[in-house]
Amino acid sequence: QVQLVESGGGLVQPGGSLRLSCATSGFTFSRYAMRWYRQAPGKERELVAHFTDAGDSIYADSTRYADSVKGRFTISRDNAKNTLYLQMNSLKPEDTAVYYCNADFPWHSGRNPEEYDDWGQGTQVTVSS
Repeated sequence: QVQLVESGGGLVQPGGSLRLSCATSGFTFSRYAMRWYRQAPGKERELVAHFTDAGDSIYADSTRYADSVKGRFTISRDNAKNTLYLQMNSLKPEDTAVYYCNADFPWHSGRNPEEYDDWGQGTQVTVSS
């Protein structure tokens, strides 16, 4: 049983920082690439950051980011704790969204994120004065 539990969100002022956590269970965490997504009200869920597994030889770099967050967000993982993190700095109002984590499961192939059936509850991030 795959379980994904996001935490760490909250209300912050523009320019502030937050660190999100994603505690996982039910699968071999270290063998999967992991991702952070976000969804703002009325908008499509979008990919924010990606981290390959340690043994992945497909990609030259371990981490990748959406252009909108590159240079401000940092994805990391602790395989010993089966936990994924997202450090968010220099936050902007446009970053306001519910943030979700997920693994790059093979059954996701060919489907939009909205069609995945293994999402957690997400954690709300609100950036406002």
